[in-house]
Amino acid sequence: MQKTLDSVADGLDFAALLEASFAEESLQRGDTVTGTVLAVDNQGLIIDVGWKRDGIVSRRDVERLGMNPEDFKVSAEIDVIILRLEDEDCNLVLSVSQARQGEDWRHAEELLQNGEIYEGTVIEANKGGLIVPFGNLRGFVPASHVVDLPRGLGDDDRKAYMMTLVGQKVRVKVIEVNRKRRRLVFSQRDALRGNREARKEILLDELREGDIRKGIVSGLRDFGAFVDLGGADGLIHISELAWHRVKHPKELLNVGDEVEVYVLRLDAEGKRIGLSLKRLQKNPWAMVEELYHVGQLVEGTISRVAQFGAFVSLEPGIEALLHSSQVADPAPEDARGMVYEGQTLLLRIISIEADKQRLGLSLKDVGAEEHARYSEKRHSVEAENPVKLAQ
Repeated sequence: MQKTLDSVADGLDFAALLEASFAEESLQRGDTVTGTVLAVDNQGLIIDVGWKRDGIVSRRDVERLGMNPEDFKVSAEIDVIILRLEDEDCNLVLSVSQARQGEDWRHAEELLQNGEIYEGTVIEANKGGLIVPFGNLRGFVPASHVVDLPRGLGDDDRKAYMMTLVGQKVRVKVIEVNRKRRRLVFSQRDALRGNREARKEILLDELREGDIRKGIVSGLRDFGAFVDLGGADGLIHISELAWHRVKHPKELLNVGDEVEVYVLRLDAEGKRIGLSLKRLQKNPWAMVEELYHVGQLVEGTISRVAQFGAFVSLEPGIEALLHSSQVADPAPEDARGMVYEGQTLLLRIISIEADKQRLGLSLKDVGAEEHARYSEKRHSVEAENPVKLAQ
């Protein structure tokens, strides 16, 4: 009988040992478990997680939450993460701050998936980027994702610029969440882009073709000028800057200029807003028949030259055509050998089609006496105004 009891006891001991062994094997670094607070002191917390020995949470770890060990009550249940199964003193090392961060990681993953905007405050900065708290996590905004960072700065100047952002609120988008590497990366640039796209959709709903709006020139390109209409940009194509030919928008505009623009076209599907400056100016072609008549002699400046002829700028903003057949008699095969860009000539108007915005000129129909009088008059003007003409 005694032998049977001993066998049962041995079996119970073996079962307990086996259970403890399984419990030991089941705990791994990085696991989140629920434990019970056994003790609280100035050094931190002692936690029972149902393992062969109790774990410790350092005071420093607790303070990462903005709390003190005394804020925890004995017998309270708390979630902790296993940092180390055994340190140099054979302690099970736990973290309550990282366990609390679990919810923050889940929230960050949701923001990444949904593409939502997060607003936070910059608490640190260096030449590499900005630190923005996210709950109990520290998010990083790389310098390449910081809005309005001047290009070409050296390390010291970049750091100095970044430091000016400390304390400022920023709107950012989550672009990377990596729990294992503890990487949470934000982008201020992507948040602004998303915000501007949303604002553009609102503007597209608000605007109507033909509206007149005020805006700020936000950028100049070879093909036109961008105008900020209040959080979203519209484009003035170079052909819509003025009634006369414009080689580059910088001839008329500077970044930062306040301008009044005409809403020319709206493309809701492509999210494009086309603007115009010239539509708010009087169309010179509406006055062309009042200003000019067939047979009239006019002074014009060659603005472009092609094989078939040349375009000539007349006042006020009228561009007329001098066809190669009207350059000389016989007509040259290539007008580029006869006239050049920037040349000022005396020409005769041979046709006017105001409705089609066409005006034809002739050089060969100007007589020798007319050329002589024109040259004499021009030389006289040059003699009286040498400085002005040189400019």
